[in-house]
Amino acid sequence: MSELLETSAIGRNLERIEGAAKVRGAAPYAYEHPAENPVYLYPVQATIARGRVSGIDATAAEALDGVLAVLSHENAPRLADTSDRELAVLQSDAVGFRGQYIAAAVAETPETAREAAELVRVSYEAQEADTRWRADHPERYTPAKQAVGAPADTDEGDVAAALSRAAVVIDATYTTPQEHNNPMEPHTSVAVWDGTTLTLHESTQGTHQARKQLAPILGLELEQLRIISPHVGGGFGSKGLPHANAVLTGLAAMALPGRTVKYAVTRQQTFSIGGYRSPTDQHVRLGADAGGRLTAVAMDAVVQTSRIKEFVETAAIPARMMYAGDNRRTSHRVAALDVAVPSWMRAPGECPGMFGPEVAMDELAVACGLDPIELRVRNEPGTDPDTGKPFNNRRLVDCLREGARRFGWAERDPAPRSRREDGWLVGTGVAASTYPAMRQPGSTARIGCGPGGEYTVAIGAADIGTGAWTALTQIAADALEVPAEKVRLRIGDTALPMATVAGGSSGTASWGAAIIAAADQFRKEHGDAPEPGDEAEATAERNPHAQRVAMYSFGAQFAEVRVHEDTGEVRLSRMLGVFSAGRIINPRTARSQFIGGMTMGVGMALHEEAVVDPRFGHVVNHDLAEYHVPVNADITDVEAIWLEEADPYAGPLGARGIGEIGIVGAAAAIANASYHATGIRVRDLPLFADKFL
Repeated sequence: MSELLETSAIGRNLERIEGAAKVRGAAPYAYEHPAENPVYLYPVQATIARGRVSGIDATAAEALDGVLAVLSHENAPRLADTSDRELAVLQSDAVGFRGQYIAAAVAETPETAREAAELVRVSYEAQEADTRWRADHPERYTPAKQAVGAPADTDEGDVAAALSRAAVVIDATYTTPQEHNNPMEPHTSVAVWDGTTLTLHESTQGTHQARKQLAPILGLELEQLRIISPHVGGGFGSKGLPHANAVLTGLAAMALPGRTVKYAVTRQQTFSIGGYRSPTDQHVRLGADAGGRLTAVAMDAVVQTSRIKEFVETAAIPARMMYAGDNRRTSHRVAALDVAVPSWMRAPGECPGMFGPEVAMDELAVACGLDPIELRVRNEPGTDPDTGKPFNNRRLVDCLREGARRFGWAERDPAPRSRREDGWLVGTGVAASTYPAMRQPGSTARIGCGPGGEYTVAIGAADIGTGAWTALTQIAADALEVPAEKVRLRIGDTALPMATVAGGSSGTASWGAAIIAAADQFRKEHGDAPEPGDEAEATAERNPHAQRVAMYSFGAQFAEVRVHEDTGEVRLSRMLGVFSAGRIINPRTARSQFIGGMTMGVGMALHEEAVVDPRFGHVVNHDLAEYHVPVNADITDVEAIWLEEADPYAGPLGARGIGEIGIVGAAAAIANASYHATGIRVRDLPLFADKFL
């Protein structure tokens, strides 16, 4: 492996292959697909949280010049499968949440479609709705194992007895609010039905996964649905699964054969249609001996879902494997409300689930009189506490120590409120990061030889802004032993070989393994002197180590914050992330991913909170004017580095995913720094100024 690292084109600081096209506007996103004589869709959304539509009057809307159709449950094409109630669009009069699609106007111009939608008159029979999130919800329940992806509850040893004997106990509740993904490119769909095939240009993190889910719903065979998505302007999980906009646009196209129907979800509509991160309530209990060694770890998480469709934020799972300790207990409980459906958001489970435990570890360090880094080192497990398996390459301690060296941690006065500068209290904090290292089986790549020694590499992968266009080109170049300039990559289309979703930080490892397999197959079939027109195809196999080794990446987050003594305003002054993530394919795009995750962590810590109107269950700050995300002025000195390594258990690349670990632990580090600055322990995100006054 060391020889490969020295000679490989992988590791080059290659500029984004599609970068110039994006800057020039020549890289088409879904909505920008050129269409001849398109028509435009605008939806009508429910204004009640629960009940039924008792009447729809579209007379005025249909009378407008340029209106082609007004669809509702009364006249929309029938879906073949309505079991997924989020996607059963316009199939019944039932209303499950405010903002649900209940009708849609299609017209010759977007302005006419919007005006027509506003002219549709809807009457309701409202039912009493339960929309208020609370951790003590009387009907909270234990989710099924398949909903969590693991047992909902775990119980090893005797936590109660261990806590009663512990020299030091931390017993506190931590909360994170409802948060929204808000990619820059909105959810968009462009669909045309020719009577046989539905072609859908969709902003998605996985064309093949979207087709697999949508085709049966629309009553189509897989080959009757083609989904195209070569460029995606961000997803953060929200585009990992198709949402109702895709079904709605597909229905409209099938109702108007031959016409291309375009629909771009507005920013405000995204808050009810595009999924979100559930709020969490995390009751954390830690017990330790006088030296800070954990004897008990317990975390009970309560999260929110929608009454019409279950999605469970698996917040308690990282507490099961993070630190040593013989007695441990975790649980998940879910409250189902009459609200929009939550879904994936960057590092689901790990991101919110590491907030409570990592702040609790900081509290434990203070209570034990230990440095927070030393506390974590003392609780480093030899094997995975959850499964007993050996870790693939656990280098958390290395990340902590390297970060401490670079951040100047040794100069830190551990006493809170020990540093003031011009009316600002200054503090530093640390937290750990982790994320599973996943490589999904089943992706297939096809390689073809062209003139002049060029190769075409085709795989239905997705680039959601992560740099997949570039990284996969570099992987293919190495596998084929040619310069990157000789590789022509094709991605983002179900007409290409099947690829797994860009999710769970698994894309590069999964797709790269398929490309390497295809290159090996190409050599077997065509030797070292292929002719133009020669092709070969291969599918990535399952990782043979996945069942016997605990596969994770780790990192350490360091933050320095300033809290104004008079106003309570919190400012991040600098931040450093150190990560162990296997082999880095492209330093330029990797740094972008790490810093992007850390920046989202800053938003989680200091800015983001969806404010829900309890009367209707909808988000009232549903735009970027009032739902605040970090901007340039908030991100001053943020840096990410990584340990040089290649993971022999991660597959032929030696690489693990990096898209999500950057957000994990970031908010906890900032919260811990705010305590060090002020002496005030805030356990509820976001860290707004009033919490320090």
